[in-house]
Amino acid sequence: MSVRRGRGRTGVRRYVNVVNLGALMLVAVTALPLLWMAVTSFKTARENGTLPPTLVPHHPTLANYRQALGSAGFDGYLLNSAVVAVSATALVLGLGLFAGYALARMPMRGRGPVMTALLMISVFPTIAVVTPLYLVERQLDLLNSYWGLIIPYTAFHLPFAIWILRNSLLGIPYELEEAATVDGAGPTRTLLSVILPQARPALFTAGVFTFTATWTEFLMALTFNSEDAYRTVPVGIALFSSQYEIPYGTIFAGAMAATVPIALLVLVFRRAVLSGLTDGAVKG
Repeated sequence: MSVRRGRGRTGVRRYVNVVNLGALMLVAVTALPLLWMAVTSFKTARENGTLPPTLVPHHPTLANYRQALGSAGFDGYLLNSAVVAVSATALVLGLGLFAGYALARMPMRGRGPVMTALLMISVFPTIAVVTPLYLVERQLDLLNSYWGLIIPYTAFHLPFAIWILRNSLLGIPYELEEAATVDGAGPTRTLLSVILPQARPALFTAGVFTFTATWTEFLMALTFNSEDAYRTVPVGIALFSSQYEIPYGTIFAGAMAATVPIALLVLVFRRAVLSGLTDGAVKG
């Protein structure tokens, strides 16, 4: 019996197991919608209306991309999304680093309730606060502006960043801070010169998730910015539809163009993101 347990699986049985099959199903569920979006973006309008739908375009075309990227205002939508997403991500990382350091290192009362409140805020549904936020922004004259999206995006994604950064900072040895203190460094200098280089994986993780969430957010962008000059990519793509027509090819082509920055961001920083997620999962 002990000999059998010590033997490893060989051949097909080595790869066919519950874990691998579950991972394969998860990849399929995640990738198939993206694959269908990519395929549809290369179909003609006539082929997109055929039943049953075709899995491979019979006559691939780039007309949908020319129409989407050449439409009036699309380059402005991309610029607006970039300004809002980059600004919100920078604020989240800056504030999250200091807050995470304080919660991980500084002695304070009520740390448990603070962490619980942050967790509750991070899972709070956006649709529940859109109406009161709209009224507040109207009173503060923040509607139809970049700050009208940057501020709520920062508020909503900051708790997640604090959680990730705080758990990562807990794993950094205290000896590094003690050595910096002996050399005369204060808390801010220690954080920026000693702790920050050690927290890069967690920063990349929080940054990628924040940028992705703000780049693709739709509800608040649609509600707070009604002027075309401040619309973001998700809202701009939704406006491709008209009263009598839904140009699926053009919509999916615009969505594919908007997905490229996120895909590149994830591919470039994938190792750092995985490392940051691992630190946040096993520490704290």
